[in-house]
Amino acid sequence: MLDKIFGSVYSTVAPVTFSVGPFLLSTFFSLLLGAFIGIVYTYRNTYTKSFVTSLALLPAIVQIVIMLVNGNLGTGVAVTGAFSLVRFRSAPGSAKEIAFIFMSMAVGLATGTGYIGFAVLFTLLMCTAYMLFTLIKFGEPKRDLTERELRITIPESLDYTDVFDDLFAKYTDKCELVRVKTSNLGSLYKLEYLITLKDVALEKQFIDELRCRNGNLEITCGKVSDRGSMYMEEL
Repeated sequence: MLDKIFGSVYSTVAPVTFSVGPFLLSTFFSLLLGAFIGIVYTYRNTYTKSFVTSLALLPAIVQIVIMLVNGNLGTGVAVTGAFSLVRFRSAPGSAKEIAFIFMSMAVGLATGTGYIGFAVLFTLLMCTAYMLFTLIKFGEPKRDLTERELRITIPESLDYTDVFDDLFAKYTDKCELVRVKTSNLGSLYKLEYLITLKDVALEKQFIDELRCRNGNLEITCGKVSDRGSMYMEEL
């Protein structure tokens, strides 16, 4: 019984052609499992309609590709080369988004080769694990409320190497300059620091003194982002 459930719906391992029945069955389960993955992704997570829709359609897309190249080495190499030319121009996704994309692709690979039972089992296991890890806050970092990302804009005439050292020593326990970037044709420098405040209540006073030192140019001070540092920010 189990062999029938988890066996391939195709009569041969490498068929040259496939019938409409197995194709419709595989496509149905691909769309069903893809929609289920999309619904699970929306659980306690920010999302867009386009991304969730893509998750729902991706298994069926991968499935038809696998069905078309199954058993044909030349076609498989050609499809691999065609996909290698695709360049995604959107911003890099988060680790969670990439994981769900790979999960949808894995489901498409399973249904495309006819292993619908394994596709269903895999989807249920992965989605259950995701929801469990989300509920128990697995891997969630312990946040230090005194840590801040600090961005300071200064004119090019101001030497940034030690201009704020006294203020950092007064208001912070730790300070690290992580990036320096020029802007406005080199007339401005944008400094980015990771700092640990001594007293959160003195944050406004700290910023006011920085404003007096940098000529009242732009200053941004906020919590450390989920990506861990400002290195991941788009230029």
